[in-house]
Amino acid sequence: MSAATPYLIAAAVVMPAVLGAAILLGMRHRLRASRLTSLASCLALIGIAAALVAHASGGAIESYALGDWQAPFGIVLVLDRLSAMMLLLTAVLAFAVMTYAVTTGIDRKGWHFHPLFQFQLLGLNGAFLTGDLFNLFVFFEVLLIASYGLLLHGQGGERLRAGVQYVVINLVGSTLFLIGVGLLYGVTGTLNMADLAVRVAAAPAGDQGLIAASALVLMTVFALKAAAAPLHFWLPGAYGATTGVVAALFAIMTKVGAYAIIRTGTLIFGADAGAAAFGVGPWLLPAAIATAFIGFIGLFAARGLREMAAWAVLGSMGVLLAAVATFRVEATGPALYYVLHSTLAGAALFLVVDLIAARRGEHGDALTLAPRFRQAGVLSGLFFLAAIGTIGLPPLSGFIGKLLILDGVRAAPGAAWIWAMVLITTLIGVLAFARAGSLLFWKSATLEGALPTRVLRGRIAGVSAAAGLIACLALLSLLGGPVAAYTDAAAQQLFDPGRYIAAVLQDGAGGPS
Repeated sequence: MSAATPYLIAAAVVMPAVLGAAILLGMRHRLRASRLTSLASCLALIGIAAALVAHASGGAIESYALGDWQAPFGIVLVLDRLSAMMLLLTAVLAFAVMTYAVTTGIDRKGWHFHPLFQFQLLGLNGAFLTGDLFNLFVFFEVLLIASYGLLLHGQGGERLRAGVQYVVINLVGSTLFLIGVGLLYGVTGTLNMADLAVRVAAAPAGDQGLIAASALVLMTVFALKAAAAPLHFWLPGAYGATTGVVAALFAIMTKVGAYAIIRTGTLIFGADAGAAAFGVGPWLLPAAIATAFIGFIGLFAARGLREMAAWAVLGSMGVLLAAVATFRVEATGPALYYVLHSTLAGAALFLVVDLIAARRGEHGDALTLAPRFRQAGVLSGLFFLAAIGTIGLPPLSGFIGKLLILDGVRAAPGAAWIWAMVLITTLIGVLAFARAGSLLFWKSATLEGALPTRVLRGRIAGVSAAAGLIACLALLSLLGGPVAAYTDAAAQQLFDPGRYIAAVLQDGAGGPS
């Protein structure tokens, strides 16, 4: 392990926690200082995550024991290819979203936007790095509590109703999470994920039923977080009601659920888990296919652009979960590539939609005819690129991601269903976005006059932030070979849990002295 690596792993969690508290206690009413601190934090996290990705790309798995208490008795943070990739994705997304929030002035709608944003990053980074199942629950709660506040940012009756539903649904999920964790702890006596993998594999036949039950409960919770059908109903209302900048950040929230399914499904409930081995696959695949169809068909039912973007995020989660549900290394690598693409594409779509809504005046994001608005030419191009990125058409990375998924599932049971789902939902997406785009930019252009749109704060920088995310999709496409090689290597690492277990449970896995 590099001498700096343990400190970088800890910094990814500690820094947003410290800065969030500092902004809350000392800078809450000093907007400029809060903005500079948040932007600096996001840039620092990009640097930290990039360094950790470079380190993890060599195949090393690093375990950092907090307080030098050795696993499985102490709390550990674990870095491998997957967790490093998710840290970098979170940091890049956070910087783009924060830049947009600052330059458009959206962060001015509430005094607590910046501390809540930092606590959200704390929960996300902690969830991706933790090697302990109970602390996964803790970080889930941290990011969910922060997301409650961010969801209500800007106030409004519709936002409050969506927030209440979001809170209730996630409280139910948290309760089930504790039940699943309690069942597993009662059987195995540990919650360290590496130690759980060892004990679940060695569990006697009499304990297999309880282990399988706990696996089912936990996977249900993770499916709820990932918005898999029939547990998807909270997502369109919540994401469609909040501000565009918050919805863009929330594009990675469902990926936390998918990450948890992948991590526990390959490590704890993998091939050696007896009755619990990949036990969720038979029901997760139909749920994923249903999620994709519900999401893309929902595009036609959307009354506004934000709601349409929310349904698109749901549809992309169905495509992702269909690949994950095969629990095959050949499909997991493409699924991880698609995680990168779908997160950035969903966020870009929300930001572009928010720009359009701000410039249409009283018409907002409603899918109705309205006179031509400011920057319509630029925004029509961005909407087109965000749409083809979301749908998965060339030349952006969604096309590569879907091709990789189709190739990766060829030999899997249910491959024909996955192929049909991907192809049909892609066609549905094309029709839905073509309908919306023609209404907004083509038919509306025939109306005389123009909206008396005021000069908006940060109108150029706001566009630049959204364009930057679309540029990331283009870069992901140009670097498709190296990125796919990395995600394939990450999948290989996931399906070889012995290396993860050895890295966590080794005697020298403590923190720096």
